[in-house]
Amino acid sequence: MNSKRPVNLDLGKFHFPLPAITSILHRVSGIIIFVGVAFLLYGLDLSLSGEDGYARVSELLDSFLAKLIIWGILSALLYHLVAGIKHLLMDMGIAEELESGLLASKITIVVSIVLIILAGVWVW
Repeated sequence: MNSKRPVNLDLGKFHFPLPAITSILHRVSGIIIFVGVAFLLYGLDLSLSGEDGYARVSELLDSFLAKLIIWGILSALLYHLVAGIKHLLMDMGIAEELESGLLASKITIVVSIVLIILAGVWVW
């Protein structure tokens, strides 16, 4: 038995580099999109059920919580899009090195924040 192995890992001590964080967030945003599609499909189904259903969805979309959920789904979609483009560029051999990968991650974060703010202005 190796006595140098850690017994209890403190995950708070791990510090991931920015490219790793953007990659993890890309996966998390994909999960949020997957779950969010259920809400969107429910709203679509309800709105297509007739005039009453359309009125209910229209009324529901005026609420603060619905706007927050829509903005969250759009935010995840926009981040996933930008990070996906970064990953596609990396697959083509662009920004694979340490320094350029860090720059690409910074650009991903900045572009995503700008798009998410614009989406928030559009939703609200």
